[in-house]
Amino acid sequence: MSTAAPVDAADIAPVIDPAAHEAHVALEREIALLLRRARAIQGRLAGELHRGLDGAAYGLLVLLDDAGPLRASDVVVRLGLDKSTVSRQVASLVEAGLVDRVADPDDGRAQVLSTSEEGHRRLSEIRDARRARWEADLAHWPTADVATLGTLLGRLNRLGEAREAQATGGDEA
Repeated sequence: MSTAAPVDAADIAPVIDPAAHEAHVALEREIALLLRRARAIQGRLAGELHRGLDGAAYGLLVLLDDAGPLRASDVVVRLGLDKSTVSRQVASLVEAGLVDRVADPDDGRAQVLSTSEEGHRRLSEIRDARRARWEADLAHWPTADVATLGTLLGRLNRLGEAREAQATGGDEA
């Protein structure tokens, strides 16, 4: 018979550092604000690309421009959207002349999507203007701080991609 006192679950629960907790609360709040602003900006930028274009279509165009030609099924996986949503966004981008859609040479049933020359040109103009705005807004920041922020956001994005890949069972996000 053991003489040890019973173990209470509270005794084995991880100890949470109050300062670390507050740092995470502040981080969540700031990221949530950043994401809300990013969604609003994305919708506005989509309208600059083509009247009536939806913000999700802007994100799809950016993905195609950055990743190169992709099969429609790969776009679905990478954006984490359902097939019908991607299909609607692709149709609006093709109709606007911003995306080219061709049959996949390896599988005629699939489609390969790529940014059209016009889509790339217009997106580049918007991205250049956004970059100039960031440069103006952060002109008073030390270059090392801007670089550190970029590095830390990159680490956060890689973590999110890995977690998403794990959740979906995919090899990549």
